[in-house]
Amino acid sequence: MQSTLGSRRSFIAVTGVFIAATALRAAPNTFEKTKGPRYGMVIDLTRCVGCQSCTMNCAMENNVQAGAFRTIVSEYEASDKDGNRAVIASLPRLCNHCENPACIDVCPTGASYQRSNGIVKVNSAECIGCALCAEACPYHARYLSMQTYKVDKCTFCDHRLREGLLPACVETCVGGSRIIGDLNDENSNIRKFLAAHETMVLDSPKNTHPQVFYYGVSEILAKNDKELAAKKGYKQAISWSEEIAL
Repeated sequence: MQSTLGSRRSFIAVTGVFIAATALRAAPNTFEKTKGPRYGMVIDLTRCVGCQSCTMNCAMENNVQAGAFRTIVSEYEASDKDGNRAVIASLPRLCNHCENPACIDVCPTGASYQRSNGIVKVNSAECIGCALCAEACPYHARYLSMQTYKVDKCTFCDHRLREGLLPACVETCVGGSRIIGDLNDENSNIRKFLAAHETMVLDSPKNTHPQVFYYGVSEILAKNDKELAAKKGYKQAISWSEEIAL
């Protein structure tokens, strides 16, 4: 297995790493109701302080290997025309538990699947470590564990939700920026928040329809627009094309 993984990494190094482009766009304000609960998450960026408490507590809760993550807070820097730092934008990232996950159909064994409650998971017993799902995910939300040679990812702490507990990242968020709940329940906290606030989602060319919603996105981060950046006196701040390392 180890030599196979090494060969795969060498192949990717020769042919070029996988590049996925994403952009923030306005979130939908209507939800197609399905039978039973449908979990989603709101991240209020006005309350996120970039402390990485979510990252660390998720890692401890889910035994995430060093150097990998199920959730992380990425920070992006904008500079003014003179090259002086002007804006720091934080963007927590995790699996978006999409309505149309790009990671499932590419799995040759069916290890990647979606529960009826919308949570996307990986059956480690069926995973062969090919990492095709990690390449297909436009949000870089999966990683190949060097401990198990299986793919791992955020599950919204499904094991905790079944026990009536909050996900580790939600429970330990210093600023209280994360809300998880049932999108099918109009009286849930998440639906009430979405009804009262304009939010955005991470879009992608794969039409995944993500179910993680961002509120309070900074103008530069939201637009990712060269013309807007020029008008505001900034260099282009954000590139949504990022390399995924396998």
